[in-house]
Amino acid sequence: MRLLVSAALLLLSSPVLANTVLMDNQVHETVLDNGMKVIVKEDHRAPIMVSQVWYKVGASYEPDGITGISHALEHMMFKGTPSHPPGEFSRIIAANGGTENAFTGRDYTAYFQTMSSDRLGIAFELEADRMRHLSLPAEEFAKEIEVVKEERRLRTEDKPTGQLYEQFAAVAYRSLPYANPVIGWMNDLDHLQVEDLADWYRLWYAPNNATLVVVGDVDPKAVFDLAKKYFGPLKQERIPTLKPLREPPQKGETRSVVKIPANEPYLVMGYKTPAMTTAQRAWEPYALEMLAAILDGGNSARFSKNLVRGSEVAVSAGAEYNAYTRLPGMLTLDGTPARGHSITDLEKALREEITRLRSEPVPEEELERVRTQVIAAKVFELDSVFYQAMQIGMLETIGLDWSVMDRYVEALKQVTPEQVREVAQRYLTDENLTVTRLDPLPIESGKSVRGSAGGRHGG
Repeated sequence: MRLLVSAALLLLSSPVLANTVLMDNQVHETVLDNGMKVIVKEDHRAPIMVSQVWYKVGASYEPDGITGISHALEHMMFKGTPSHPPGEFSRIIAANGGTENAFTGRDYTAYFQTMSSDRLGIAFELEADRMRHLSLPAEEFAKEIEVVKEERRLRTEDKPTGQLYEQFAAVAYRSLPYANPVIGWMNDLDHLQVEDLADWYRLWYAPNNATLVVVGDVDPKAVFDLAKKYFGPLKQERIPTLKPLREPPQKGETRSVVKIPANEPYLVMGYKTPAMTTAQRAWEPYALEMLAAILDGGNSARFSKNLVRGSEVAVSAGAEYNAYTRLPGMLTLDGTPARGHSITDLEKALREEITRLRSEPVPEEELERVRTQVIAAKVFELDSVFYQAMQIGMLETIGLDWSVMDRYVEALKQVTPEQVREVAQRYLTDENLTVTRLDPLPIESGKSVRGSAGGRHGG
């Protein structure tokens, strides 16, 4: 692994290569007559391909009362069509040597297959069939919604950090639907009906609300021809025009406490920040990404160096920022105090690191080291055909263009120490802060607690 990292750093030291390493010009796109966008990226290193269908719908589209419906529908998308009974989709993919799955996020739902390149038509035929012809048998839904509820219990009810992050988001967001969990609130799952899923499916699962992404050892023209053959006949749907959503300015620090049985205390702090889709100044998301990496970019980053190994106030401490969201989000800090230290000690230490960023420019040498690490990490991510397709689909689905990745390296190279300090001063303020801490209660004898400390709660 050390040799690979060294190779990446040498590659990125070249000013010519650094601007082209993330994406090249072998990306082709078209729009079918029914409004479906098709994007193809050639990667001929191996005779495989990844096919992904991205729908512009996820948890942030859901109104109160039916939270979790996008994720529940994702489960039901594997329950068959009139042409392919339940279980046949996965059986056909497996019989052709492929793998398939799906995921639901706050801003999208996506379905994918990884197969030999010469099996692309099989993936297209199956995906096109369930895009508009899904069967939703009531008896299958009754069983599958129980699976979803059990998944929620495992990820949230039985997991202290899951409960912590769920309350944190619910308290932090006043207006944005990011306050709701992707998996949905249990009360909504209890009252969800198969008719709700049928309406949601008809409304959002249409070619003019989808992006088809194919990456791998493929010929773009052949992919476009296959897409036209299988997806072209599908009818459009009238997709709702969404009202613009923004979070009202926060007028002061918000705090909450979660008291549940757990092994260790835990802390999460969040500052409201813009995303790439909402930033008034285009450079700000890149400066925020660099800021997060300065704090939590490996063993040489400030949290690890100063809080975990230095003062030893924390067992773990992290920072996270996602520039690629449909709506504005947050830069979050989290951690677990070390034995002999309290949550208050940890919060004080985290705040001191933020104060330092606000008051002192990051040394140029430190910024350059962090920049190189961030870019190298992105290079290795995009070495995967699956991740290449995922980046393209995600960018397109949240309202950006895949070519944003072409500008990624250059944009990071332009971030200055003063810009890092400026976003810290503008966004990382107490007035803009939400704090939630986990105060552990005793665990009953004989009971175990999943994920009682450390790690972020996935969506």
